[in-house]
Amino acid sequence: MRQTHGATSTLSRGQEGDCWASPSLRMGCLWRKTLSFCLVFVPMYLHGASSQEAAPAGPRKPFFERLRRLEEQFRRFQEVTLTHLQSVASNYNVSYNVDLRFRSLAEESQAVAQAVNRSQAAVQEELARLRAWVRKAWRRGRKVDTRLRALDLTLGERSQQQARERKEHKAQRDALQDSLARLEGLVHSQGTRLAALEGRLPVAHPGTAAPGPALVLAPTQPEQLGPSSLKLPRDRQELRAASEHRGPQQDSSAPLQGTWAPPAPGSRRALSGAATALRGPPQQGPGDTCGVGPTLVFPNASTENVVFLRPSFGAALRALSFCSWVRTASRHLGTLLSYATQDNDNKLVLHGRDSMPPGSIHFVIGDPAFRELPLQPLLDGQWHHVCVIWTSTQGRYWLHVDRRLVATGSRFRQGYEIPPGGSLVLGQEQDSVGGGFDSSEGFVGSMAGLGIWDRALVPGEVANLATGKEFPTGAILTLANAASAGELVQRTSCPCPELCP
Repeated sequence: MRQTHGATSTLSRGQEGDCWASPSLRMGCLWRKTLSFCLVFVPMYLHGASSQEAAPAGPRKPFFERLRRLEEQFRRFQEVTLTHLQSVASNYNVSYNVDLRFRSLAEESQAVAQAVNRSQAAVQEELARLRAWVRKAWRRGRKVDTRLRALDLTLGERSQQQARERKEHKAQRDALQDSLARLEGLVHSQGTRLAALEGRLPVAHPGTAAPGPALVLAPTQPEQLGPSSLKLPRDRQELRAASEHRGPQQDSSAPLQGTWAPPAPGSRRALSGAATALRGPPQQGPGDTCGVGPTLVFPNASTENVVFLRPSFGAALRALSFCSWVRTASRHLGTLLSYATQDNDNKLVLHGRDSMPPGSIHFVIGDPAFRELPLQPLLDGQWHHVCVIWTSTQGRYWLHVDRRLVATGSRFRQGYEIPPGGSLVLGQEQDSVGGGFDSSEGFVGSMAGLGIWDRALVPGEVANLATGKEFPTGAILTLANAASAGELVQRTSCPCPELCP
């Protein structure tokens, strides 16, 4: 029996190291231990029983007591064994669940590791692509930098060339302006001589033609203008307009007056006024001019009596001519023309109001710059032809009334441009684009044969227009562009202005 116990113990110790290798081995070890216990306990029990049978009857009572105690001990041992086996089984279930969890965690860790490996591979690929893109961008940046340096060098050379050209153009323009000033002086002197001769002829031969050979004026040859005149055709055209007007230069700060008091000696205005006083004013009236087109009648100064010209100016204007037949029915002129833009409601205005001196009107270009023009002849209630001309070259302007040059000046908005896209109205002054009218500034009377040009008309064109011989070409606006009118403004068609109501 000892050998059996020893063998069992040896077996237990030999396999004890492998009992916890896996759940199945742990279960097998448990059953082996239980079997070893039974093999040890059963021979002992049988040996005790046989010794009790061989013993005499006297000492049996103690033997049975011992046997009961052994049975009780065996039951307790069974209970303990059962409890131990239950705890072992519960521990086995727990260990089995833990093993399953460890397996699931191992699988999850493997999946995470695979995902991390894949992500790392993708990141490496993206980094490789990014490195390649950075290298390409760096190479392109170097190329662009090289091109920018070349472009900067080219622009620097061009800017230097343009600066030189600007200096040359400025020098040529200065030379041209000097030549223009000299030419205007020559034209002024020729006009003075012509006015003096015109003043002497009626006195020497009143009403008869002078006998003898005709008097021919030999004009002084102007100085050579130089090569700059070939490069500025627009200035040359405006030079022609200035030379044909023969008007003296007037300082922009000096106010214009409507009187004919003689200024300094040699003035064209003084001699012309003296010749006119000897001959008498020319007999020019609207009865000799017909076919001027439609007539607009403004019956009162209501703010509803306004006419819009559409479209307005389509391009910037560096020169302007406004001509129209005008008849006023009030003691002040009112506003003939008003052009307003978003940034300035007085970009171009021929403006009069009841608080101004009778017969005067403000010629405004880009408020607050203006010139006061004398139009006293218009207050007689008759038809008169009015032309207001302006050019940005030297800021020259002229006022013609019935073909006669009434006022002129220079340095008025020199180099200025009248912008396009504004609102152009007749008969009212705008304090905002298309509105802000005031009855005290309204025009009361009639207009006919209105025309606006984007150039400076020459005196011959003004005379032809006033006599009805020819309407100058290139008009950008006429009364045919009158898009809308007030409720009381009348539009009539008369063969001649004198026949209009």
